[in-house]
Amino acid sequence: MKTKKVASHRVVELCFVVLLSAVPLFGAGEPAIVADVELQPLTAQVQRLTEAMDLVGSPFDATTRKALEAAMQDGDAKRASEKIQTALAPHCLFLVNINPESRVKVARGPAAAELVEQGWRQFLVQVVNEAGVTAALRAESTNAAKLAGSPAGDIGNRWLDLMTYDGQPLQPKLSGLKLEYRIVQLYSRDAGKREAKFSFDVGQGTQDLGFRNEVDLLFNCARAQDVTLRVRDENGEPTTAAFVIRDQQRRIYPSQGKRLAPDFAFHQQIYRADGETIKLPDGRYTVEFSRGPESIRQESTLTVAGKPQTAAFKVKRWIDPAKFGYWSGDHHIHAAGCSHYVQPTEGVLAVDLIRHCIGEDLKIGANLTWGPCFDFQKQFFCGAVDKVSKYPYLLRYDIEVSGFGSHQSGHLCLLRLKEEIYPGGESSKHWPTLCLNTLRWAKKQGAVCGPAHSGWGLAVPGNALPNYTVPPFDGIGAAEYIVDVTHRVEGPGGELVPAVDFMSLVDTPHTWELNMWYHTLNVGFRTRGSGETDFPCIYGQRVGLGRSYVRLDGKLDYDSWCEGIRQGRSYVGDGQSHLLDFKVNAAAIGENGSELALTQPGTVHITAKVAARLDEKADPDLQKLSPDKKPYWSLERARLGESREVLLEVIVNGFPVAEKKIVADGELRDVAFDVKMDRSSWVALRILQSSHTNPIWVLVGGKPVSPSRRSVDWCQKSVEQCWSQKEKFIKPAELADARKAYDHAREVYRTLLSQAEFE
Repeated sequence: MKTKKVASHRVVELCFVVLLSAVPLFGAGEPAIVADVELQPLTAQVQRLTEAMDLVGSPFDATTRKALEAAMQDGDAKRASEKIQTALAPHCLFLVNINPESRVKVARGPAAAELVEQGWRQFLVQVVNEAGVTAALRAESTNAAKLAGSPAGDIGNRWLDLMTYDGQPLQPKLSGLKLEYRIVQLYSRDAGKREAKFSFDVGQGTQDLGFRNEVDLLFNCARAQDVTLRVRDENGEPTTAAFVIRDQQRRIYPSQGKRLAPDFAFHQQIYRADGETIKLPDGRYTVEFSRGPESIRQESTLTVAGKPQTAAFKVKRWIDPAKFGYWSGDHHIHAAGCSHYVQPTEGVLAVDLIRHCIGEDLKIGANLTWGPCFDFQKQFFCGAVDKVSKYPYLLRYDIEVSGFGSHQSGHLCLLRLKEEIYPGGESSKHWPTLCLNTLRWAKKQGAVCGPAHSGWGLAVPGNALPNYTVPPFDGIGAAEYIVDVTHRVEGPGGELVPAVDFMSLVDTPHTWELNMWYHTLNVGFRTRGSGETDFPCIYGQRVGLGRSYVRLDGKLDYDSWCEGIRQGRSYVGDGQSHLLDFKVNAAAIGENGSELALTQPGTVHITAKVAARLDEKADPDLQKLSPDKKPYWSLERARLGESREVLLEVIVNGFPVAEKKIVADGELRDVAFDVKMDRSSWVALRILQSSHTNPIWVLVGGKPVSPSRRSVDWCQKSVEQCWSQKEKFIKPAELADARKAYDHAREVYRTLLSQAEFE
């Protein structure tokens, strides 16, 4: 995403409303109603426009939305078109006409010419396009920038910044249709009355005679006041929180349109610490504030009236897992790529991301350098937590193999690295194309490793778990994991260790993730689960939408937290439900190999402390979403009907064997189950589509878990399907290694099949 500071480039290519009318010339103030407009493309364009206005933080008011919805449901195409144009007219600041000779004329529209000091406002522009032009429409203002070839002007007179939103879902050029709407964004440096001159054209020679392609507008720029925020946590201590600030028209402050880090343009919220300030013009505001999923989202009102002021906010918690020794973390966030901009800097800095982690009460942030801006971001790796960390909030740079190397066979998260760059170069250009070779290098230095966004490429029909359909293996999730999990590689001391430590969960559809995990657990591998967000790629809303809660006995540190992931001393989820102190008899997750030994078949006693919190009112829109629609994990999906209850399940070898209904009112409850164990098995707890523990292995009569015949068969077929998709991505120099790695997996699964005693 490109961002520009005030008084930077002011000649901007604009994509605006294309409007063809029987009356070619606009009168001042009111746009003409365009006749003979085809309704279908108009409706599609208005839907995109509405989405775009939401994205820039200036949503249409309720009256406009209602009018647009009513118009689009009108069965008469001519009347519907007129209603749409009438509903959007009050938002149009400029009325542009392109005549048959491509001459451009402009007049002022009916929107109030009101700006805010040191803030952005969004307006619509309406254009009559008699020529059917498909070039970019350019806008200039002598008050926004020094134009090329013009004499130096009065810097004090350049008080304006001018931009347009032409990103998704909009396009940067005119479509040539009779009618389409776009967004122009204006920034004021000053307060008070300010006049600006605007001109428009669609290329050299298209300016209209008589300077009718120019229009002068007098703006009223509302003065913004400093508002100091007093932000306290539940204990009354200074902290950082997330704030969503809206005026009475539901516009967001500061405007999302052109935010610079640490504020992100793809967020509604900003993060502010105690004592920091924001600027707001006079008016009444609604302020929503929170500190991550463990807090209660609150709302208050704020009135700004002509002078600086102070506003106080105190965060409320409903649970604090850290008090029980469980430390939250997200092992997959980014400082560059996806929603982050690449200019004026290549991504954002550690100081920006740590603010977001603190504001979401996320204790560990694994900030993974990957393909975009790799050579810029690599400078921040130091093999330890970054200096911006503020205990207990720890940020560390590590690596995601994504956009280079073996990424086409599945992205890899490499945590706790000592060396950042694979030997043989200084960048991302020379890495192995076989995942196992990358894992050998990482594990030799003691890294904790697992596939990223596991479900991509592993889509299976239905919601059954386990599911015995072989996935296509055509994506960038846990594809070659099916091979790598069979391997042991050299660790830091020369000992052999599993090549893969964890399966990433929470940021892809749960059936796709859990199906792969369950099958490999069922054949005897002990991969653990870890929660991630892949911020801001799969999820850009906030860091920590997917989390691991790792239980540590001593002080929190990054290396120990990663080791807790490797040992499975954790549960994962969306932070809206919690599965603490999971035990089978006296065996706890991550202790003594997560094993319980029984001399003979018998009943085990399963205990945990469980809490979940739902709003009292259900969200039917979210409940109706199919599992392959975001958010993939959300406690709302677990709600039973319109109640405030969710289902807690005991899982044995991938299947539910016992359950309890839990009231999701935020209270922490002790739960217990008695379950008969006839043979060696793995056991876990889950609240499906919200949280999941790591397994405890119950070993009966000293025997290991017997491989499931059906799961081994699934794994064997999956190896072949994976090879059919991934062989083409392996460099010739690594093909011998790849064939050997896959042959090893085939032999392991053949051996496991011969050992299988159960379906």
